[in-house]
Amino acid sequence: MTPGDAFIELLDRVAASREASALLNADELGQWPEEAVTAMKAQKLIIMARPASSLACPGCEEACAMPVHTISTPSGEPAPFIVCSKRDDIGCVPVPVAHLERWRTSGDAIAGLLADLLGLRRSNAGGSSVGRWEVGMFRGTKHAGHLVLLAREKLALTLAGHSIALAEVLALEGGGFKVDKRRLTRLVDRPVAGAGDVESAEQKRERIKRRVNKLKAQGERAFLKTVAEEEGLSTSRIKQLLHDDNSAPESKKSYW
Repeated sequence: MTPGDAFIELLDRVAASREASALLNADELGQWPEEAVTAMKAQKLIIMARPASSLACPGCEEACAMPVHTISTPSGEPAPFIVCSKRDDIGCVPVPVAHLERWRTSGDAIAGLLADLLGLRRSNAGGSSVGRWEVGMFRGTKHAGHLVLLAREKLALTLAGHSIALAEVLALEGGGFKVDKRRLTRLVDRPVAGAGDVESAEQKRERIKRRVNKLKAQGERAFLKTVAEEEGLSTSRIKQLLHDDNSAPESKKSYW
């Protein structure tokens, strides 16, 4: 298995988990190239999760799934064990602490990695809907569009109406992660009208308005500057969009 193969396997685990975090145990990571595991940990693509509360019991060939109990030794070290309830000749089965180690990854972590590599600012990290994670506003040479990570059969990116497999633009090479920014630029500069995550002017205005209101509610003073950086626009343009919304026709208001 190459580092790239390990990364593809990680992406597939996230795609399968969709809204939940994908968990990896120490034995699995031990079979992956050390270079890949080191890179994933360094980028916080995988982070330590709570220890496993159950394991396949190593007491006999049956390998039954059993709950793990833990006591402390006189020196204060944890001593996990499994109590066999299937056979009378086994009793307590010691479990190495390392076997309980688990690591966690998620679509949000991958979206964060993409945002870092592309220099994008995420507006709602950790707050996306099931199987969908906002990466940020990606600007090409002619147009800009929302880069979104989706969990389908495989992880995919949508941008300006286009859809592309994540593995085609994001890879683990030479101990680091690389993203094909040129390919994304070509996609955003050739938007597909009426498809994917292409926004209408009204949808964009409403989304920016909601983001501004959220920042205000959180006590953010430089909310215009923050939103402008997220959208890749000037603060004057953000003001204009909000003004256009506030100056919409009032024909629906009651005359009385």
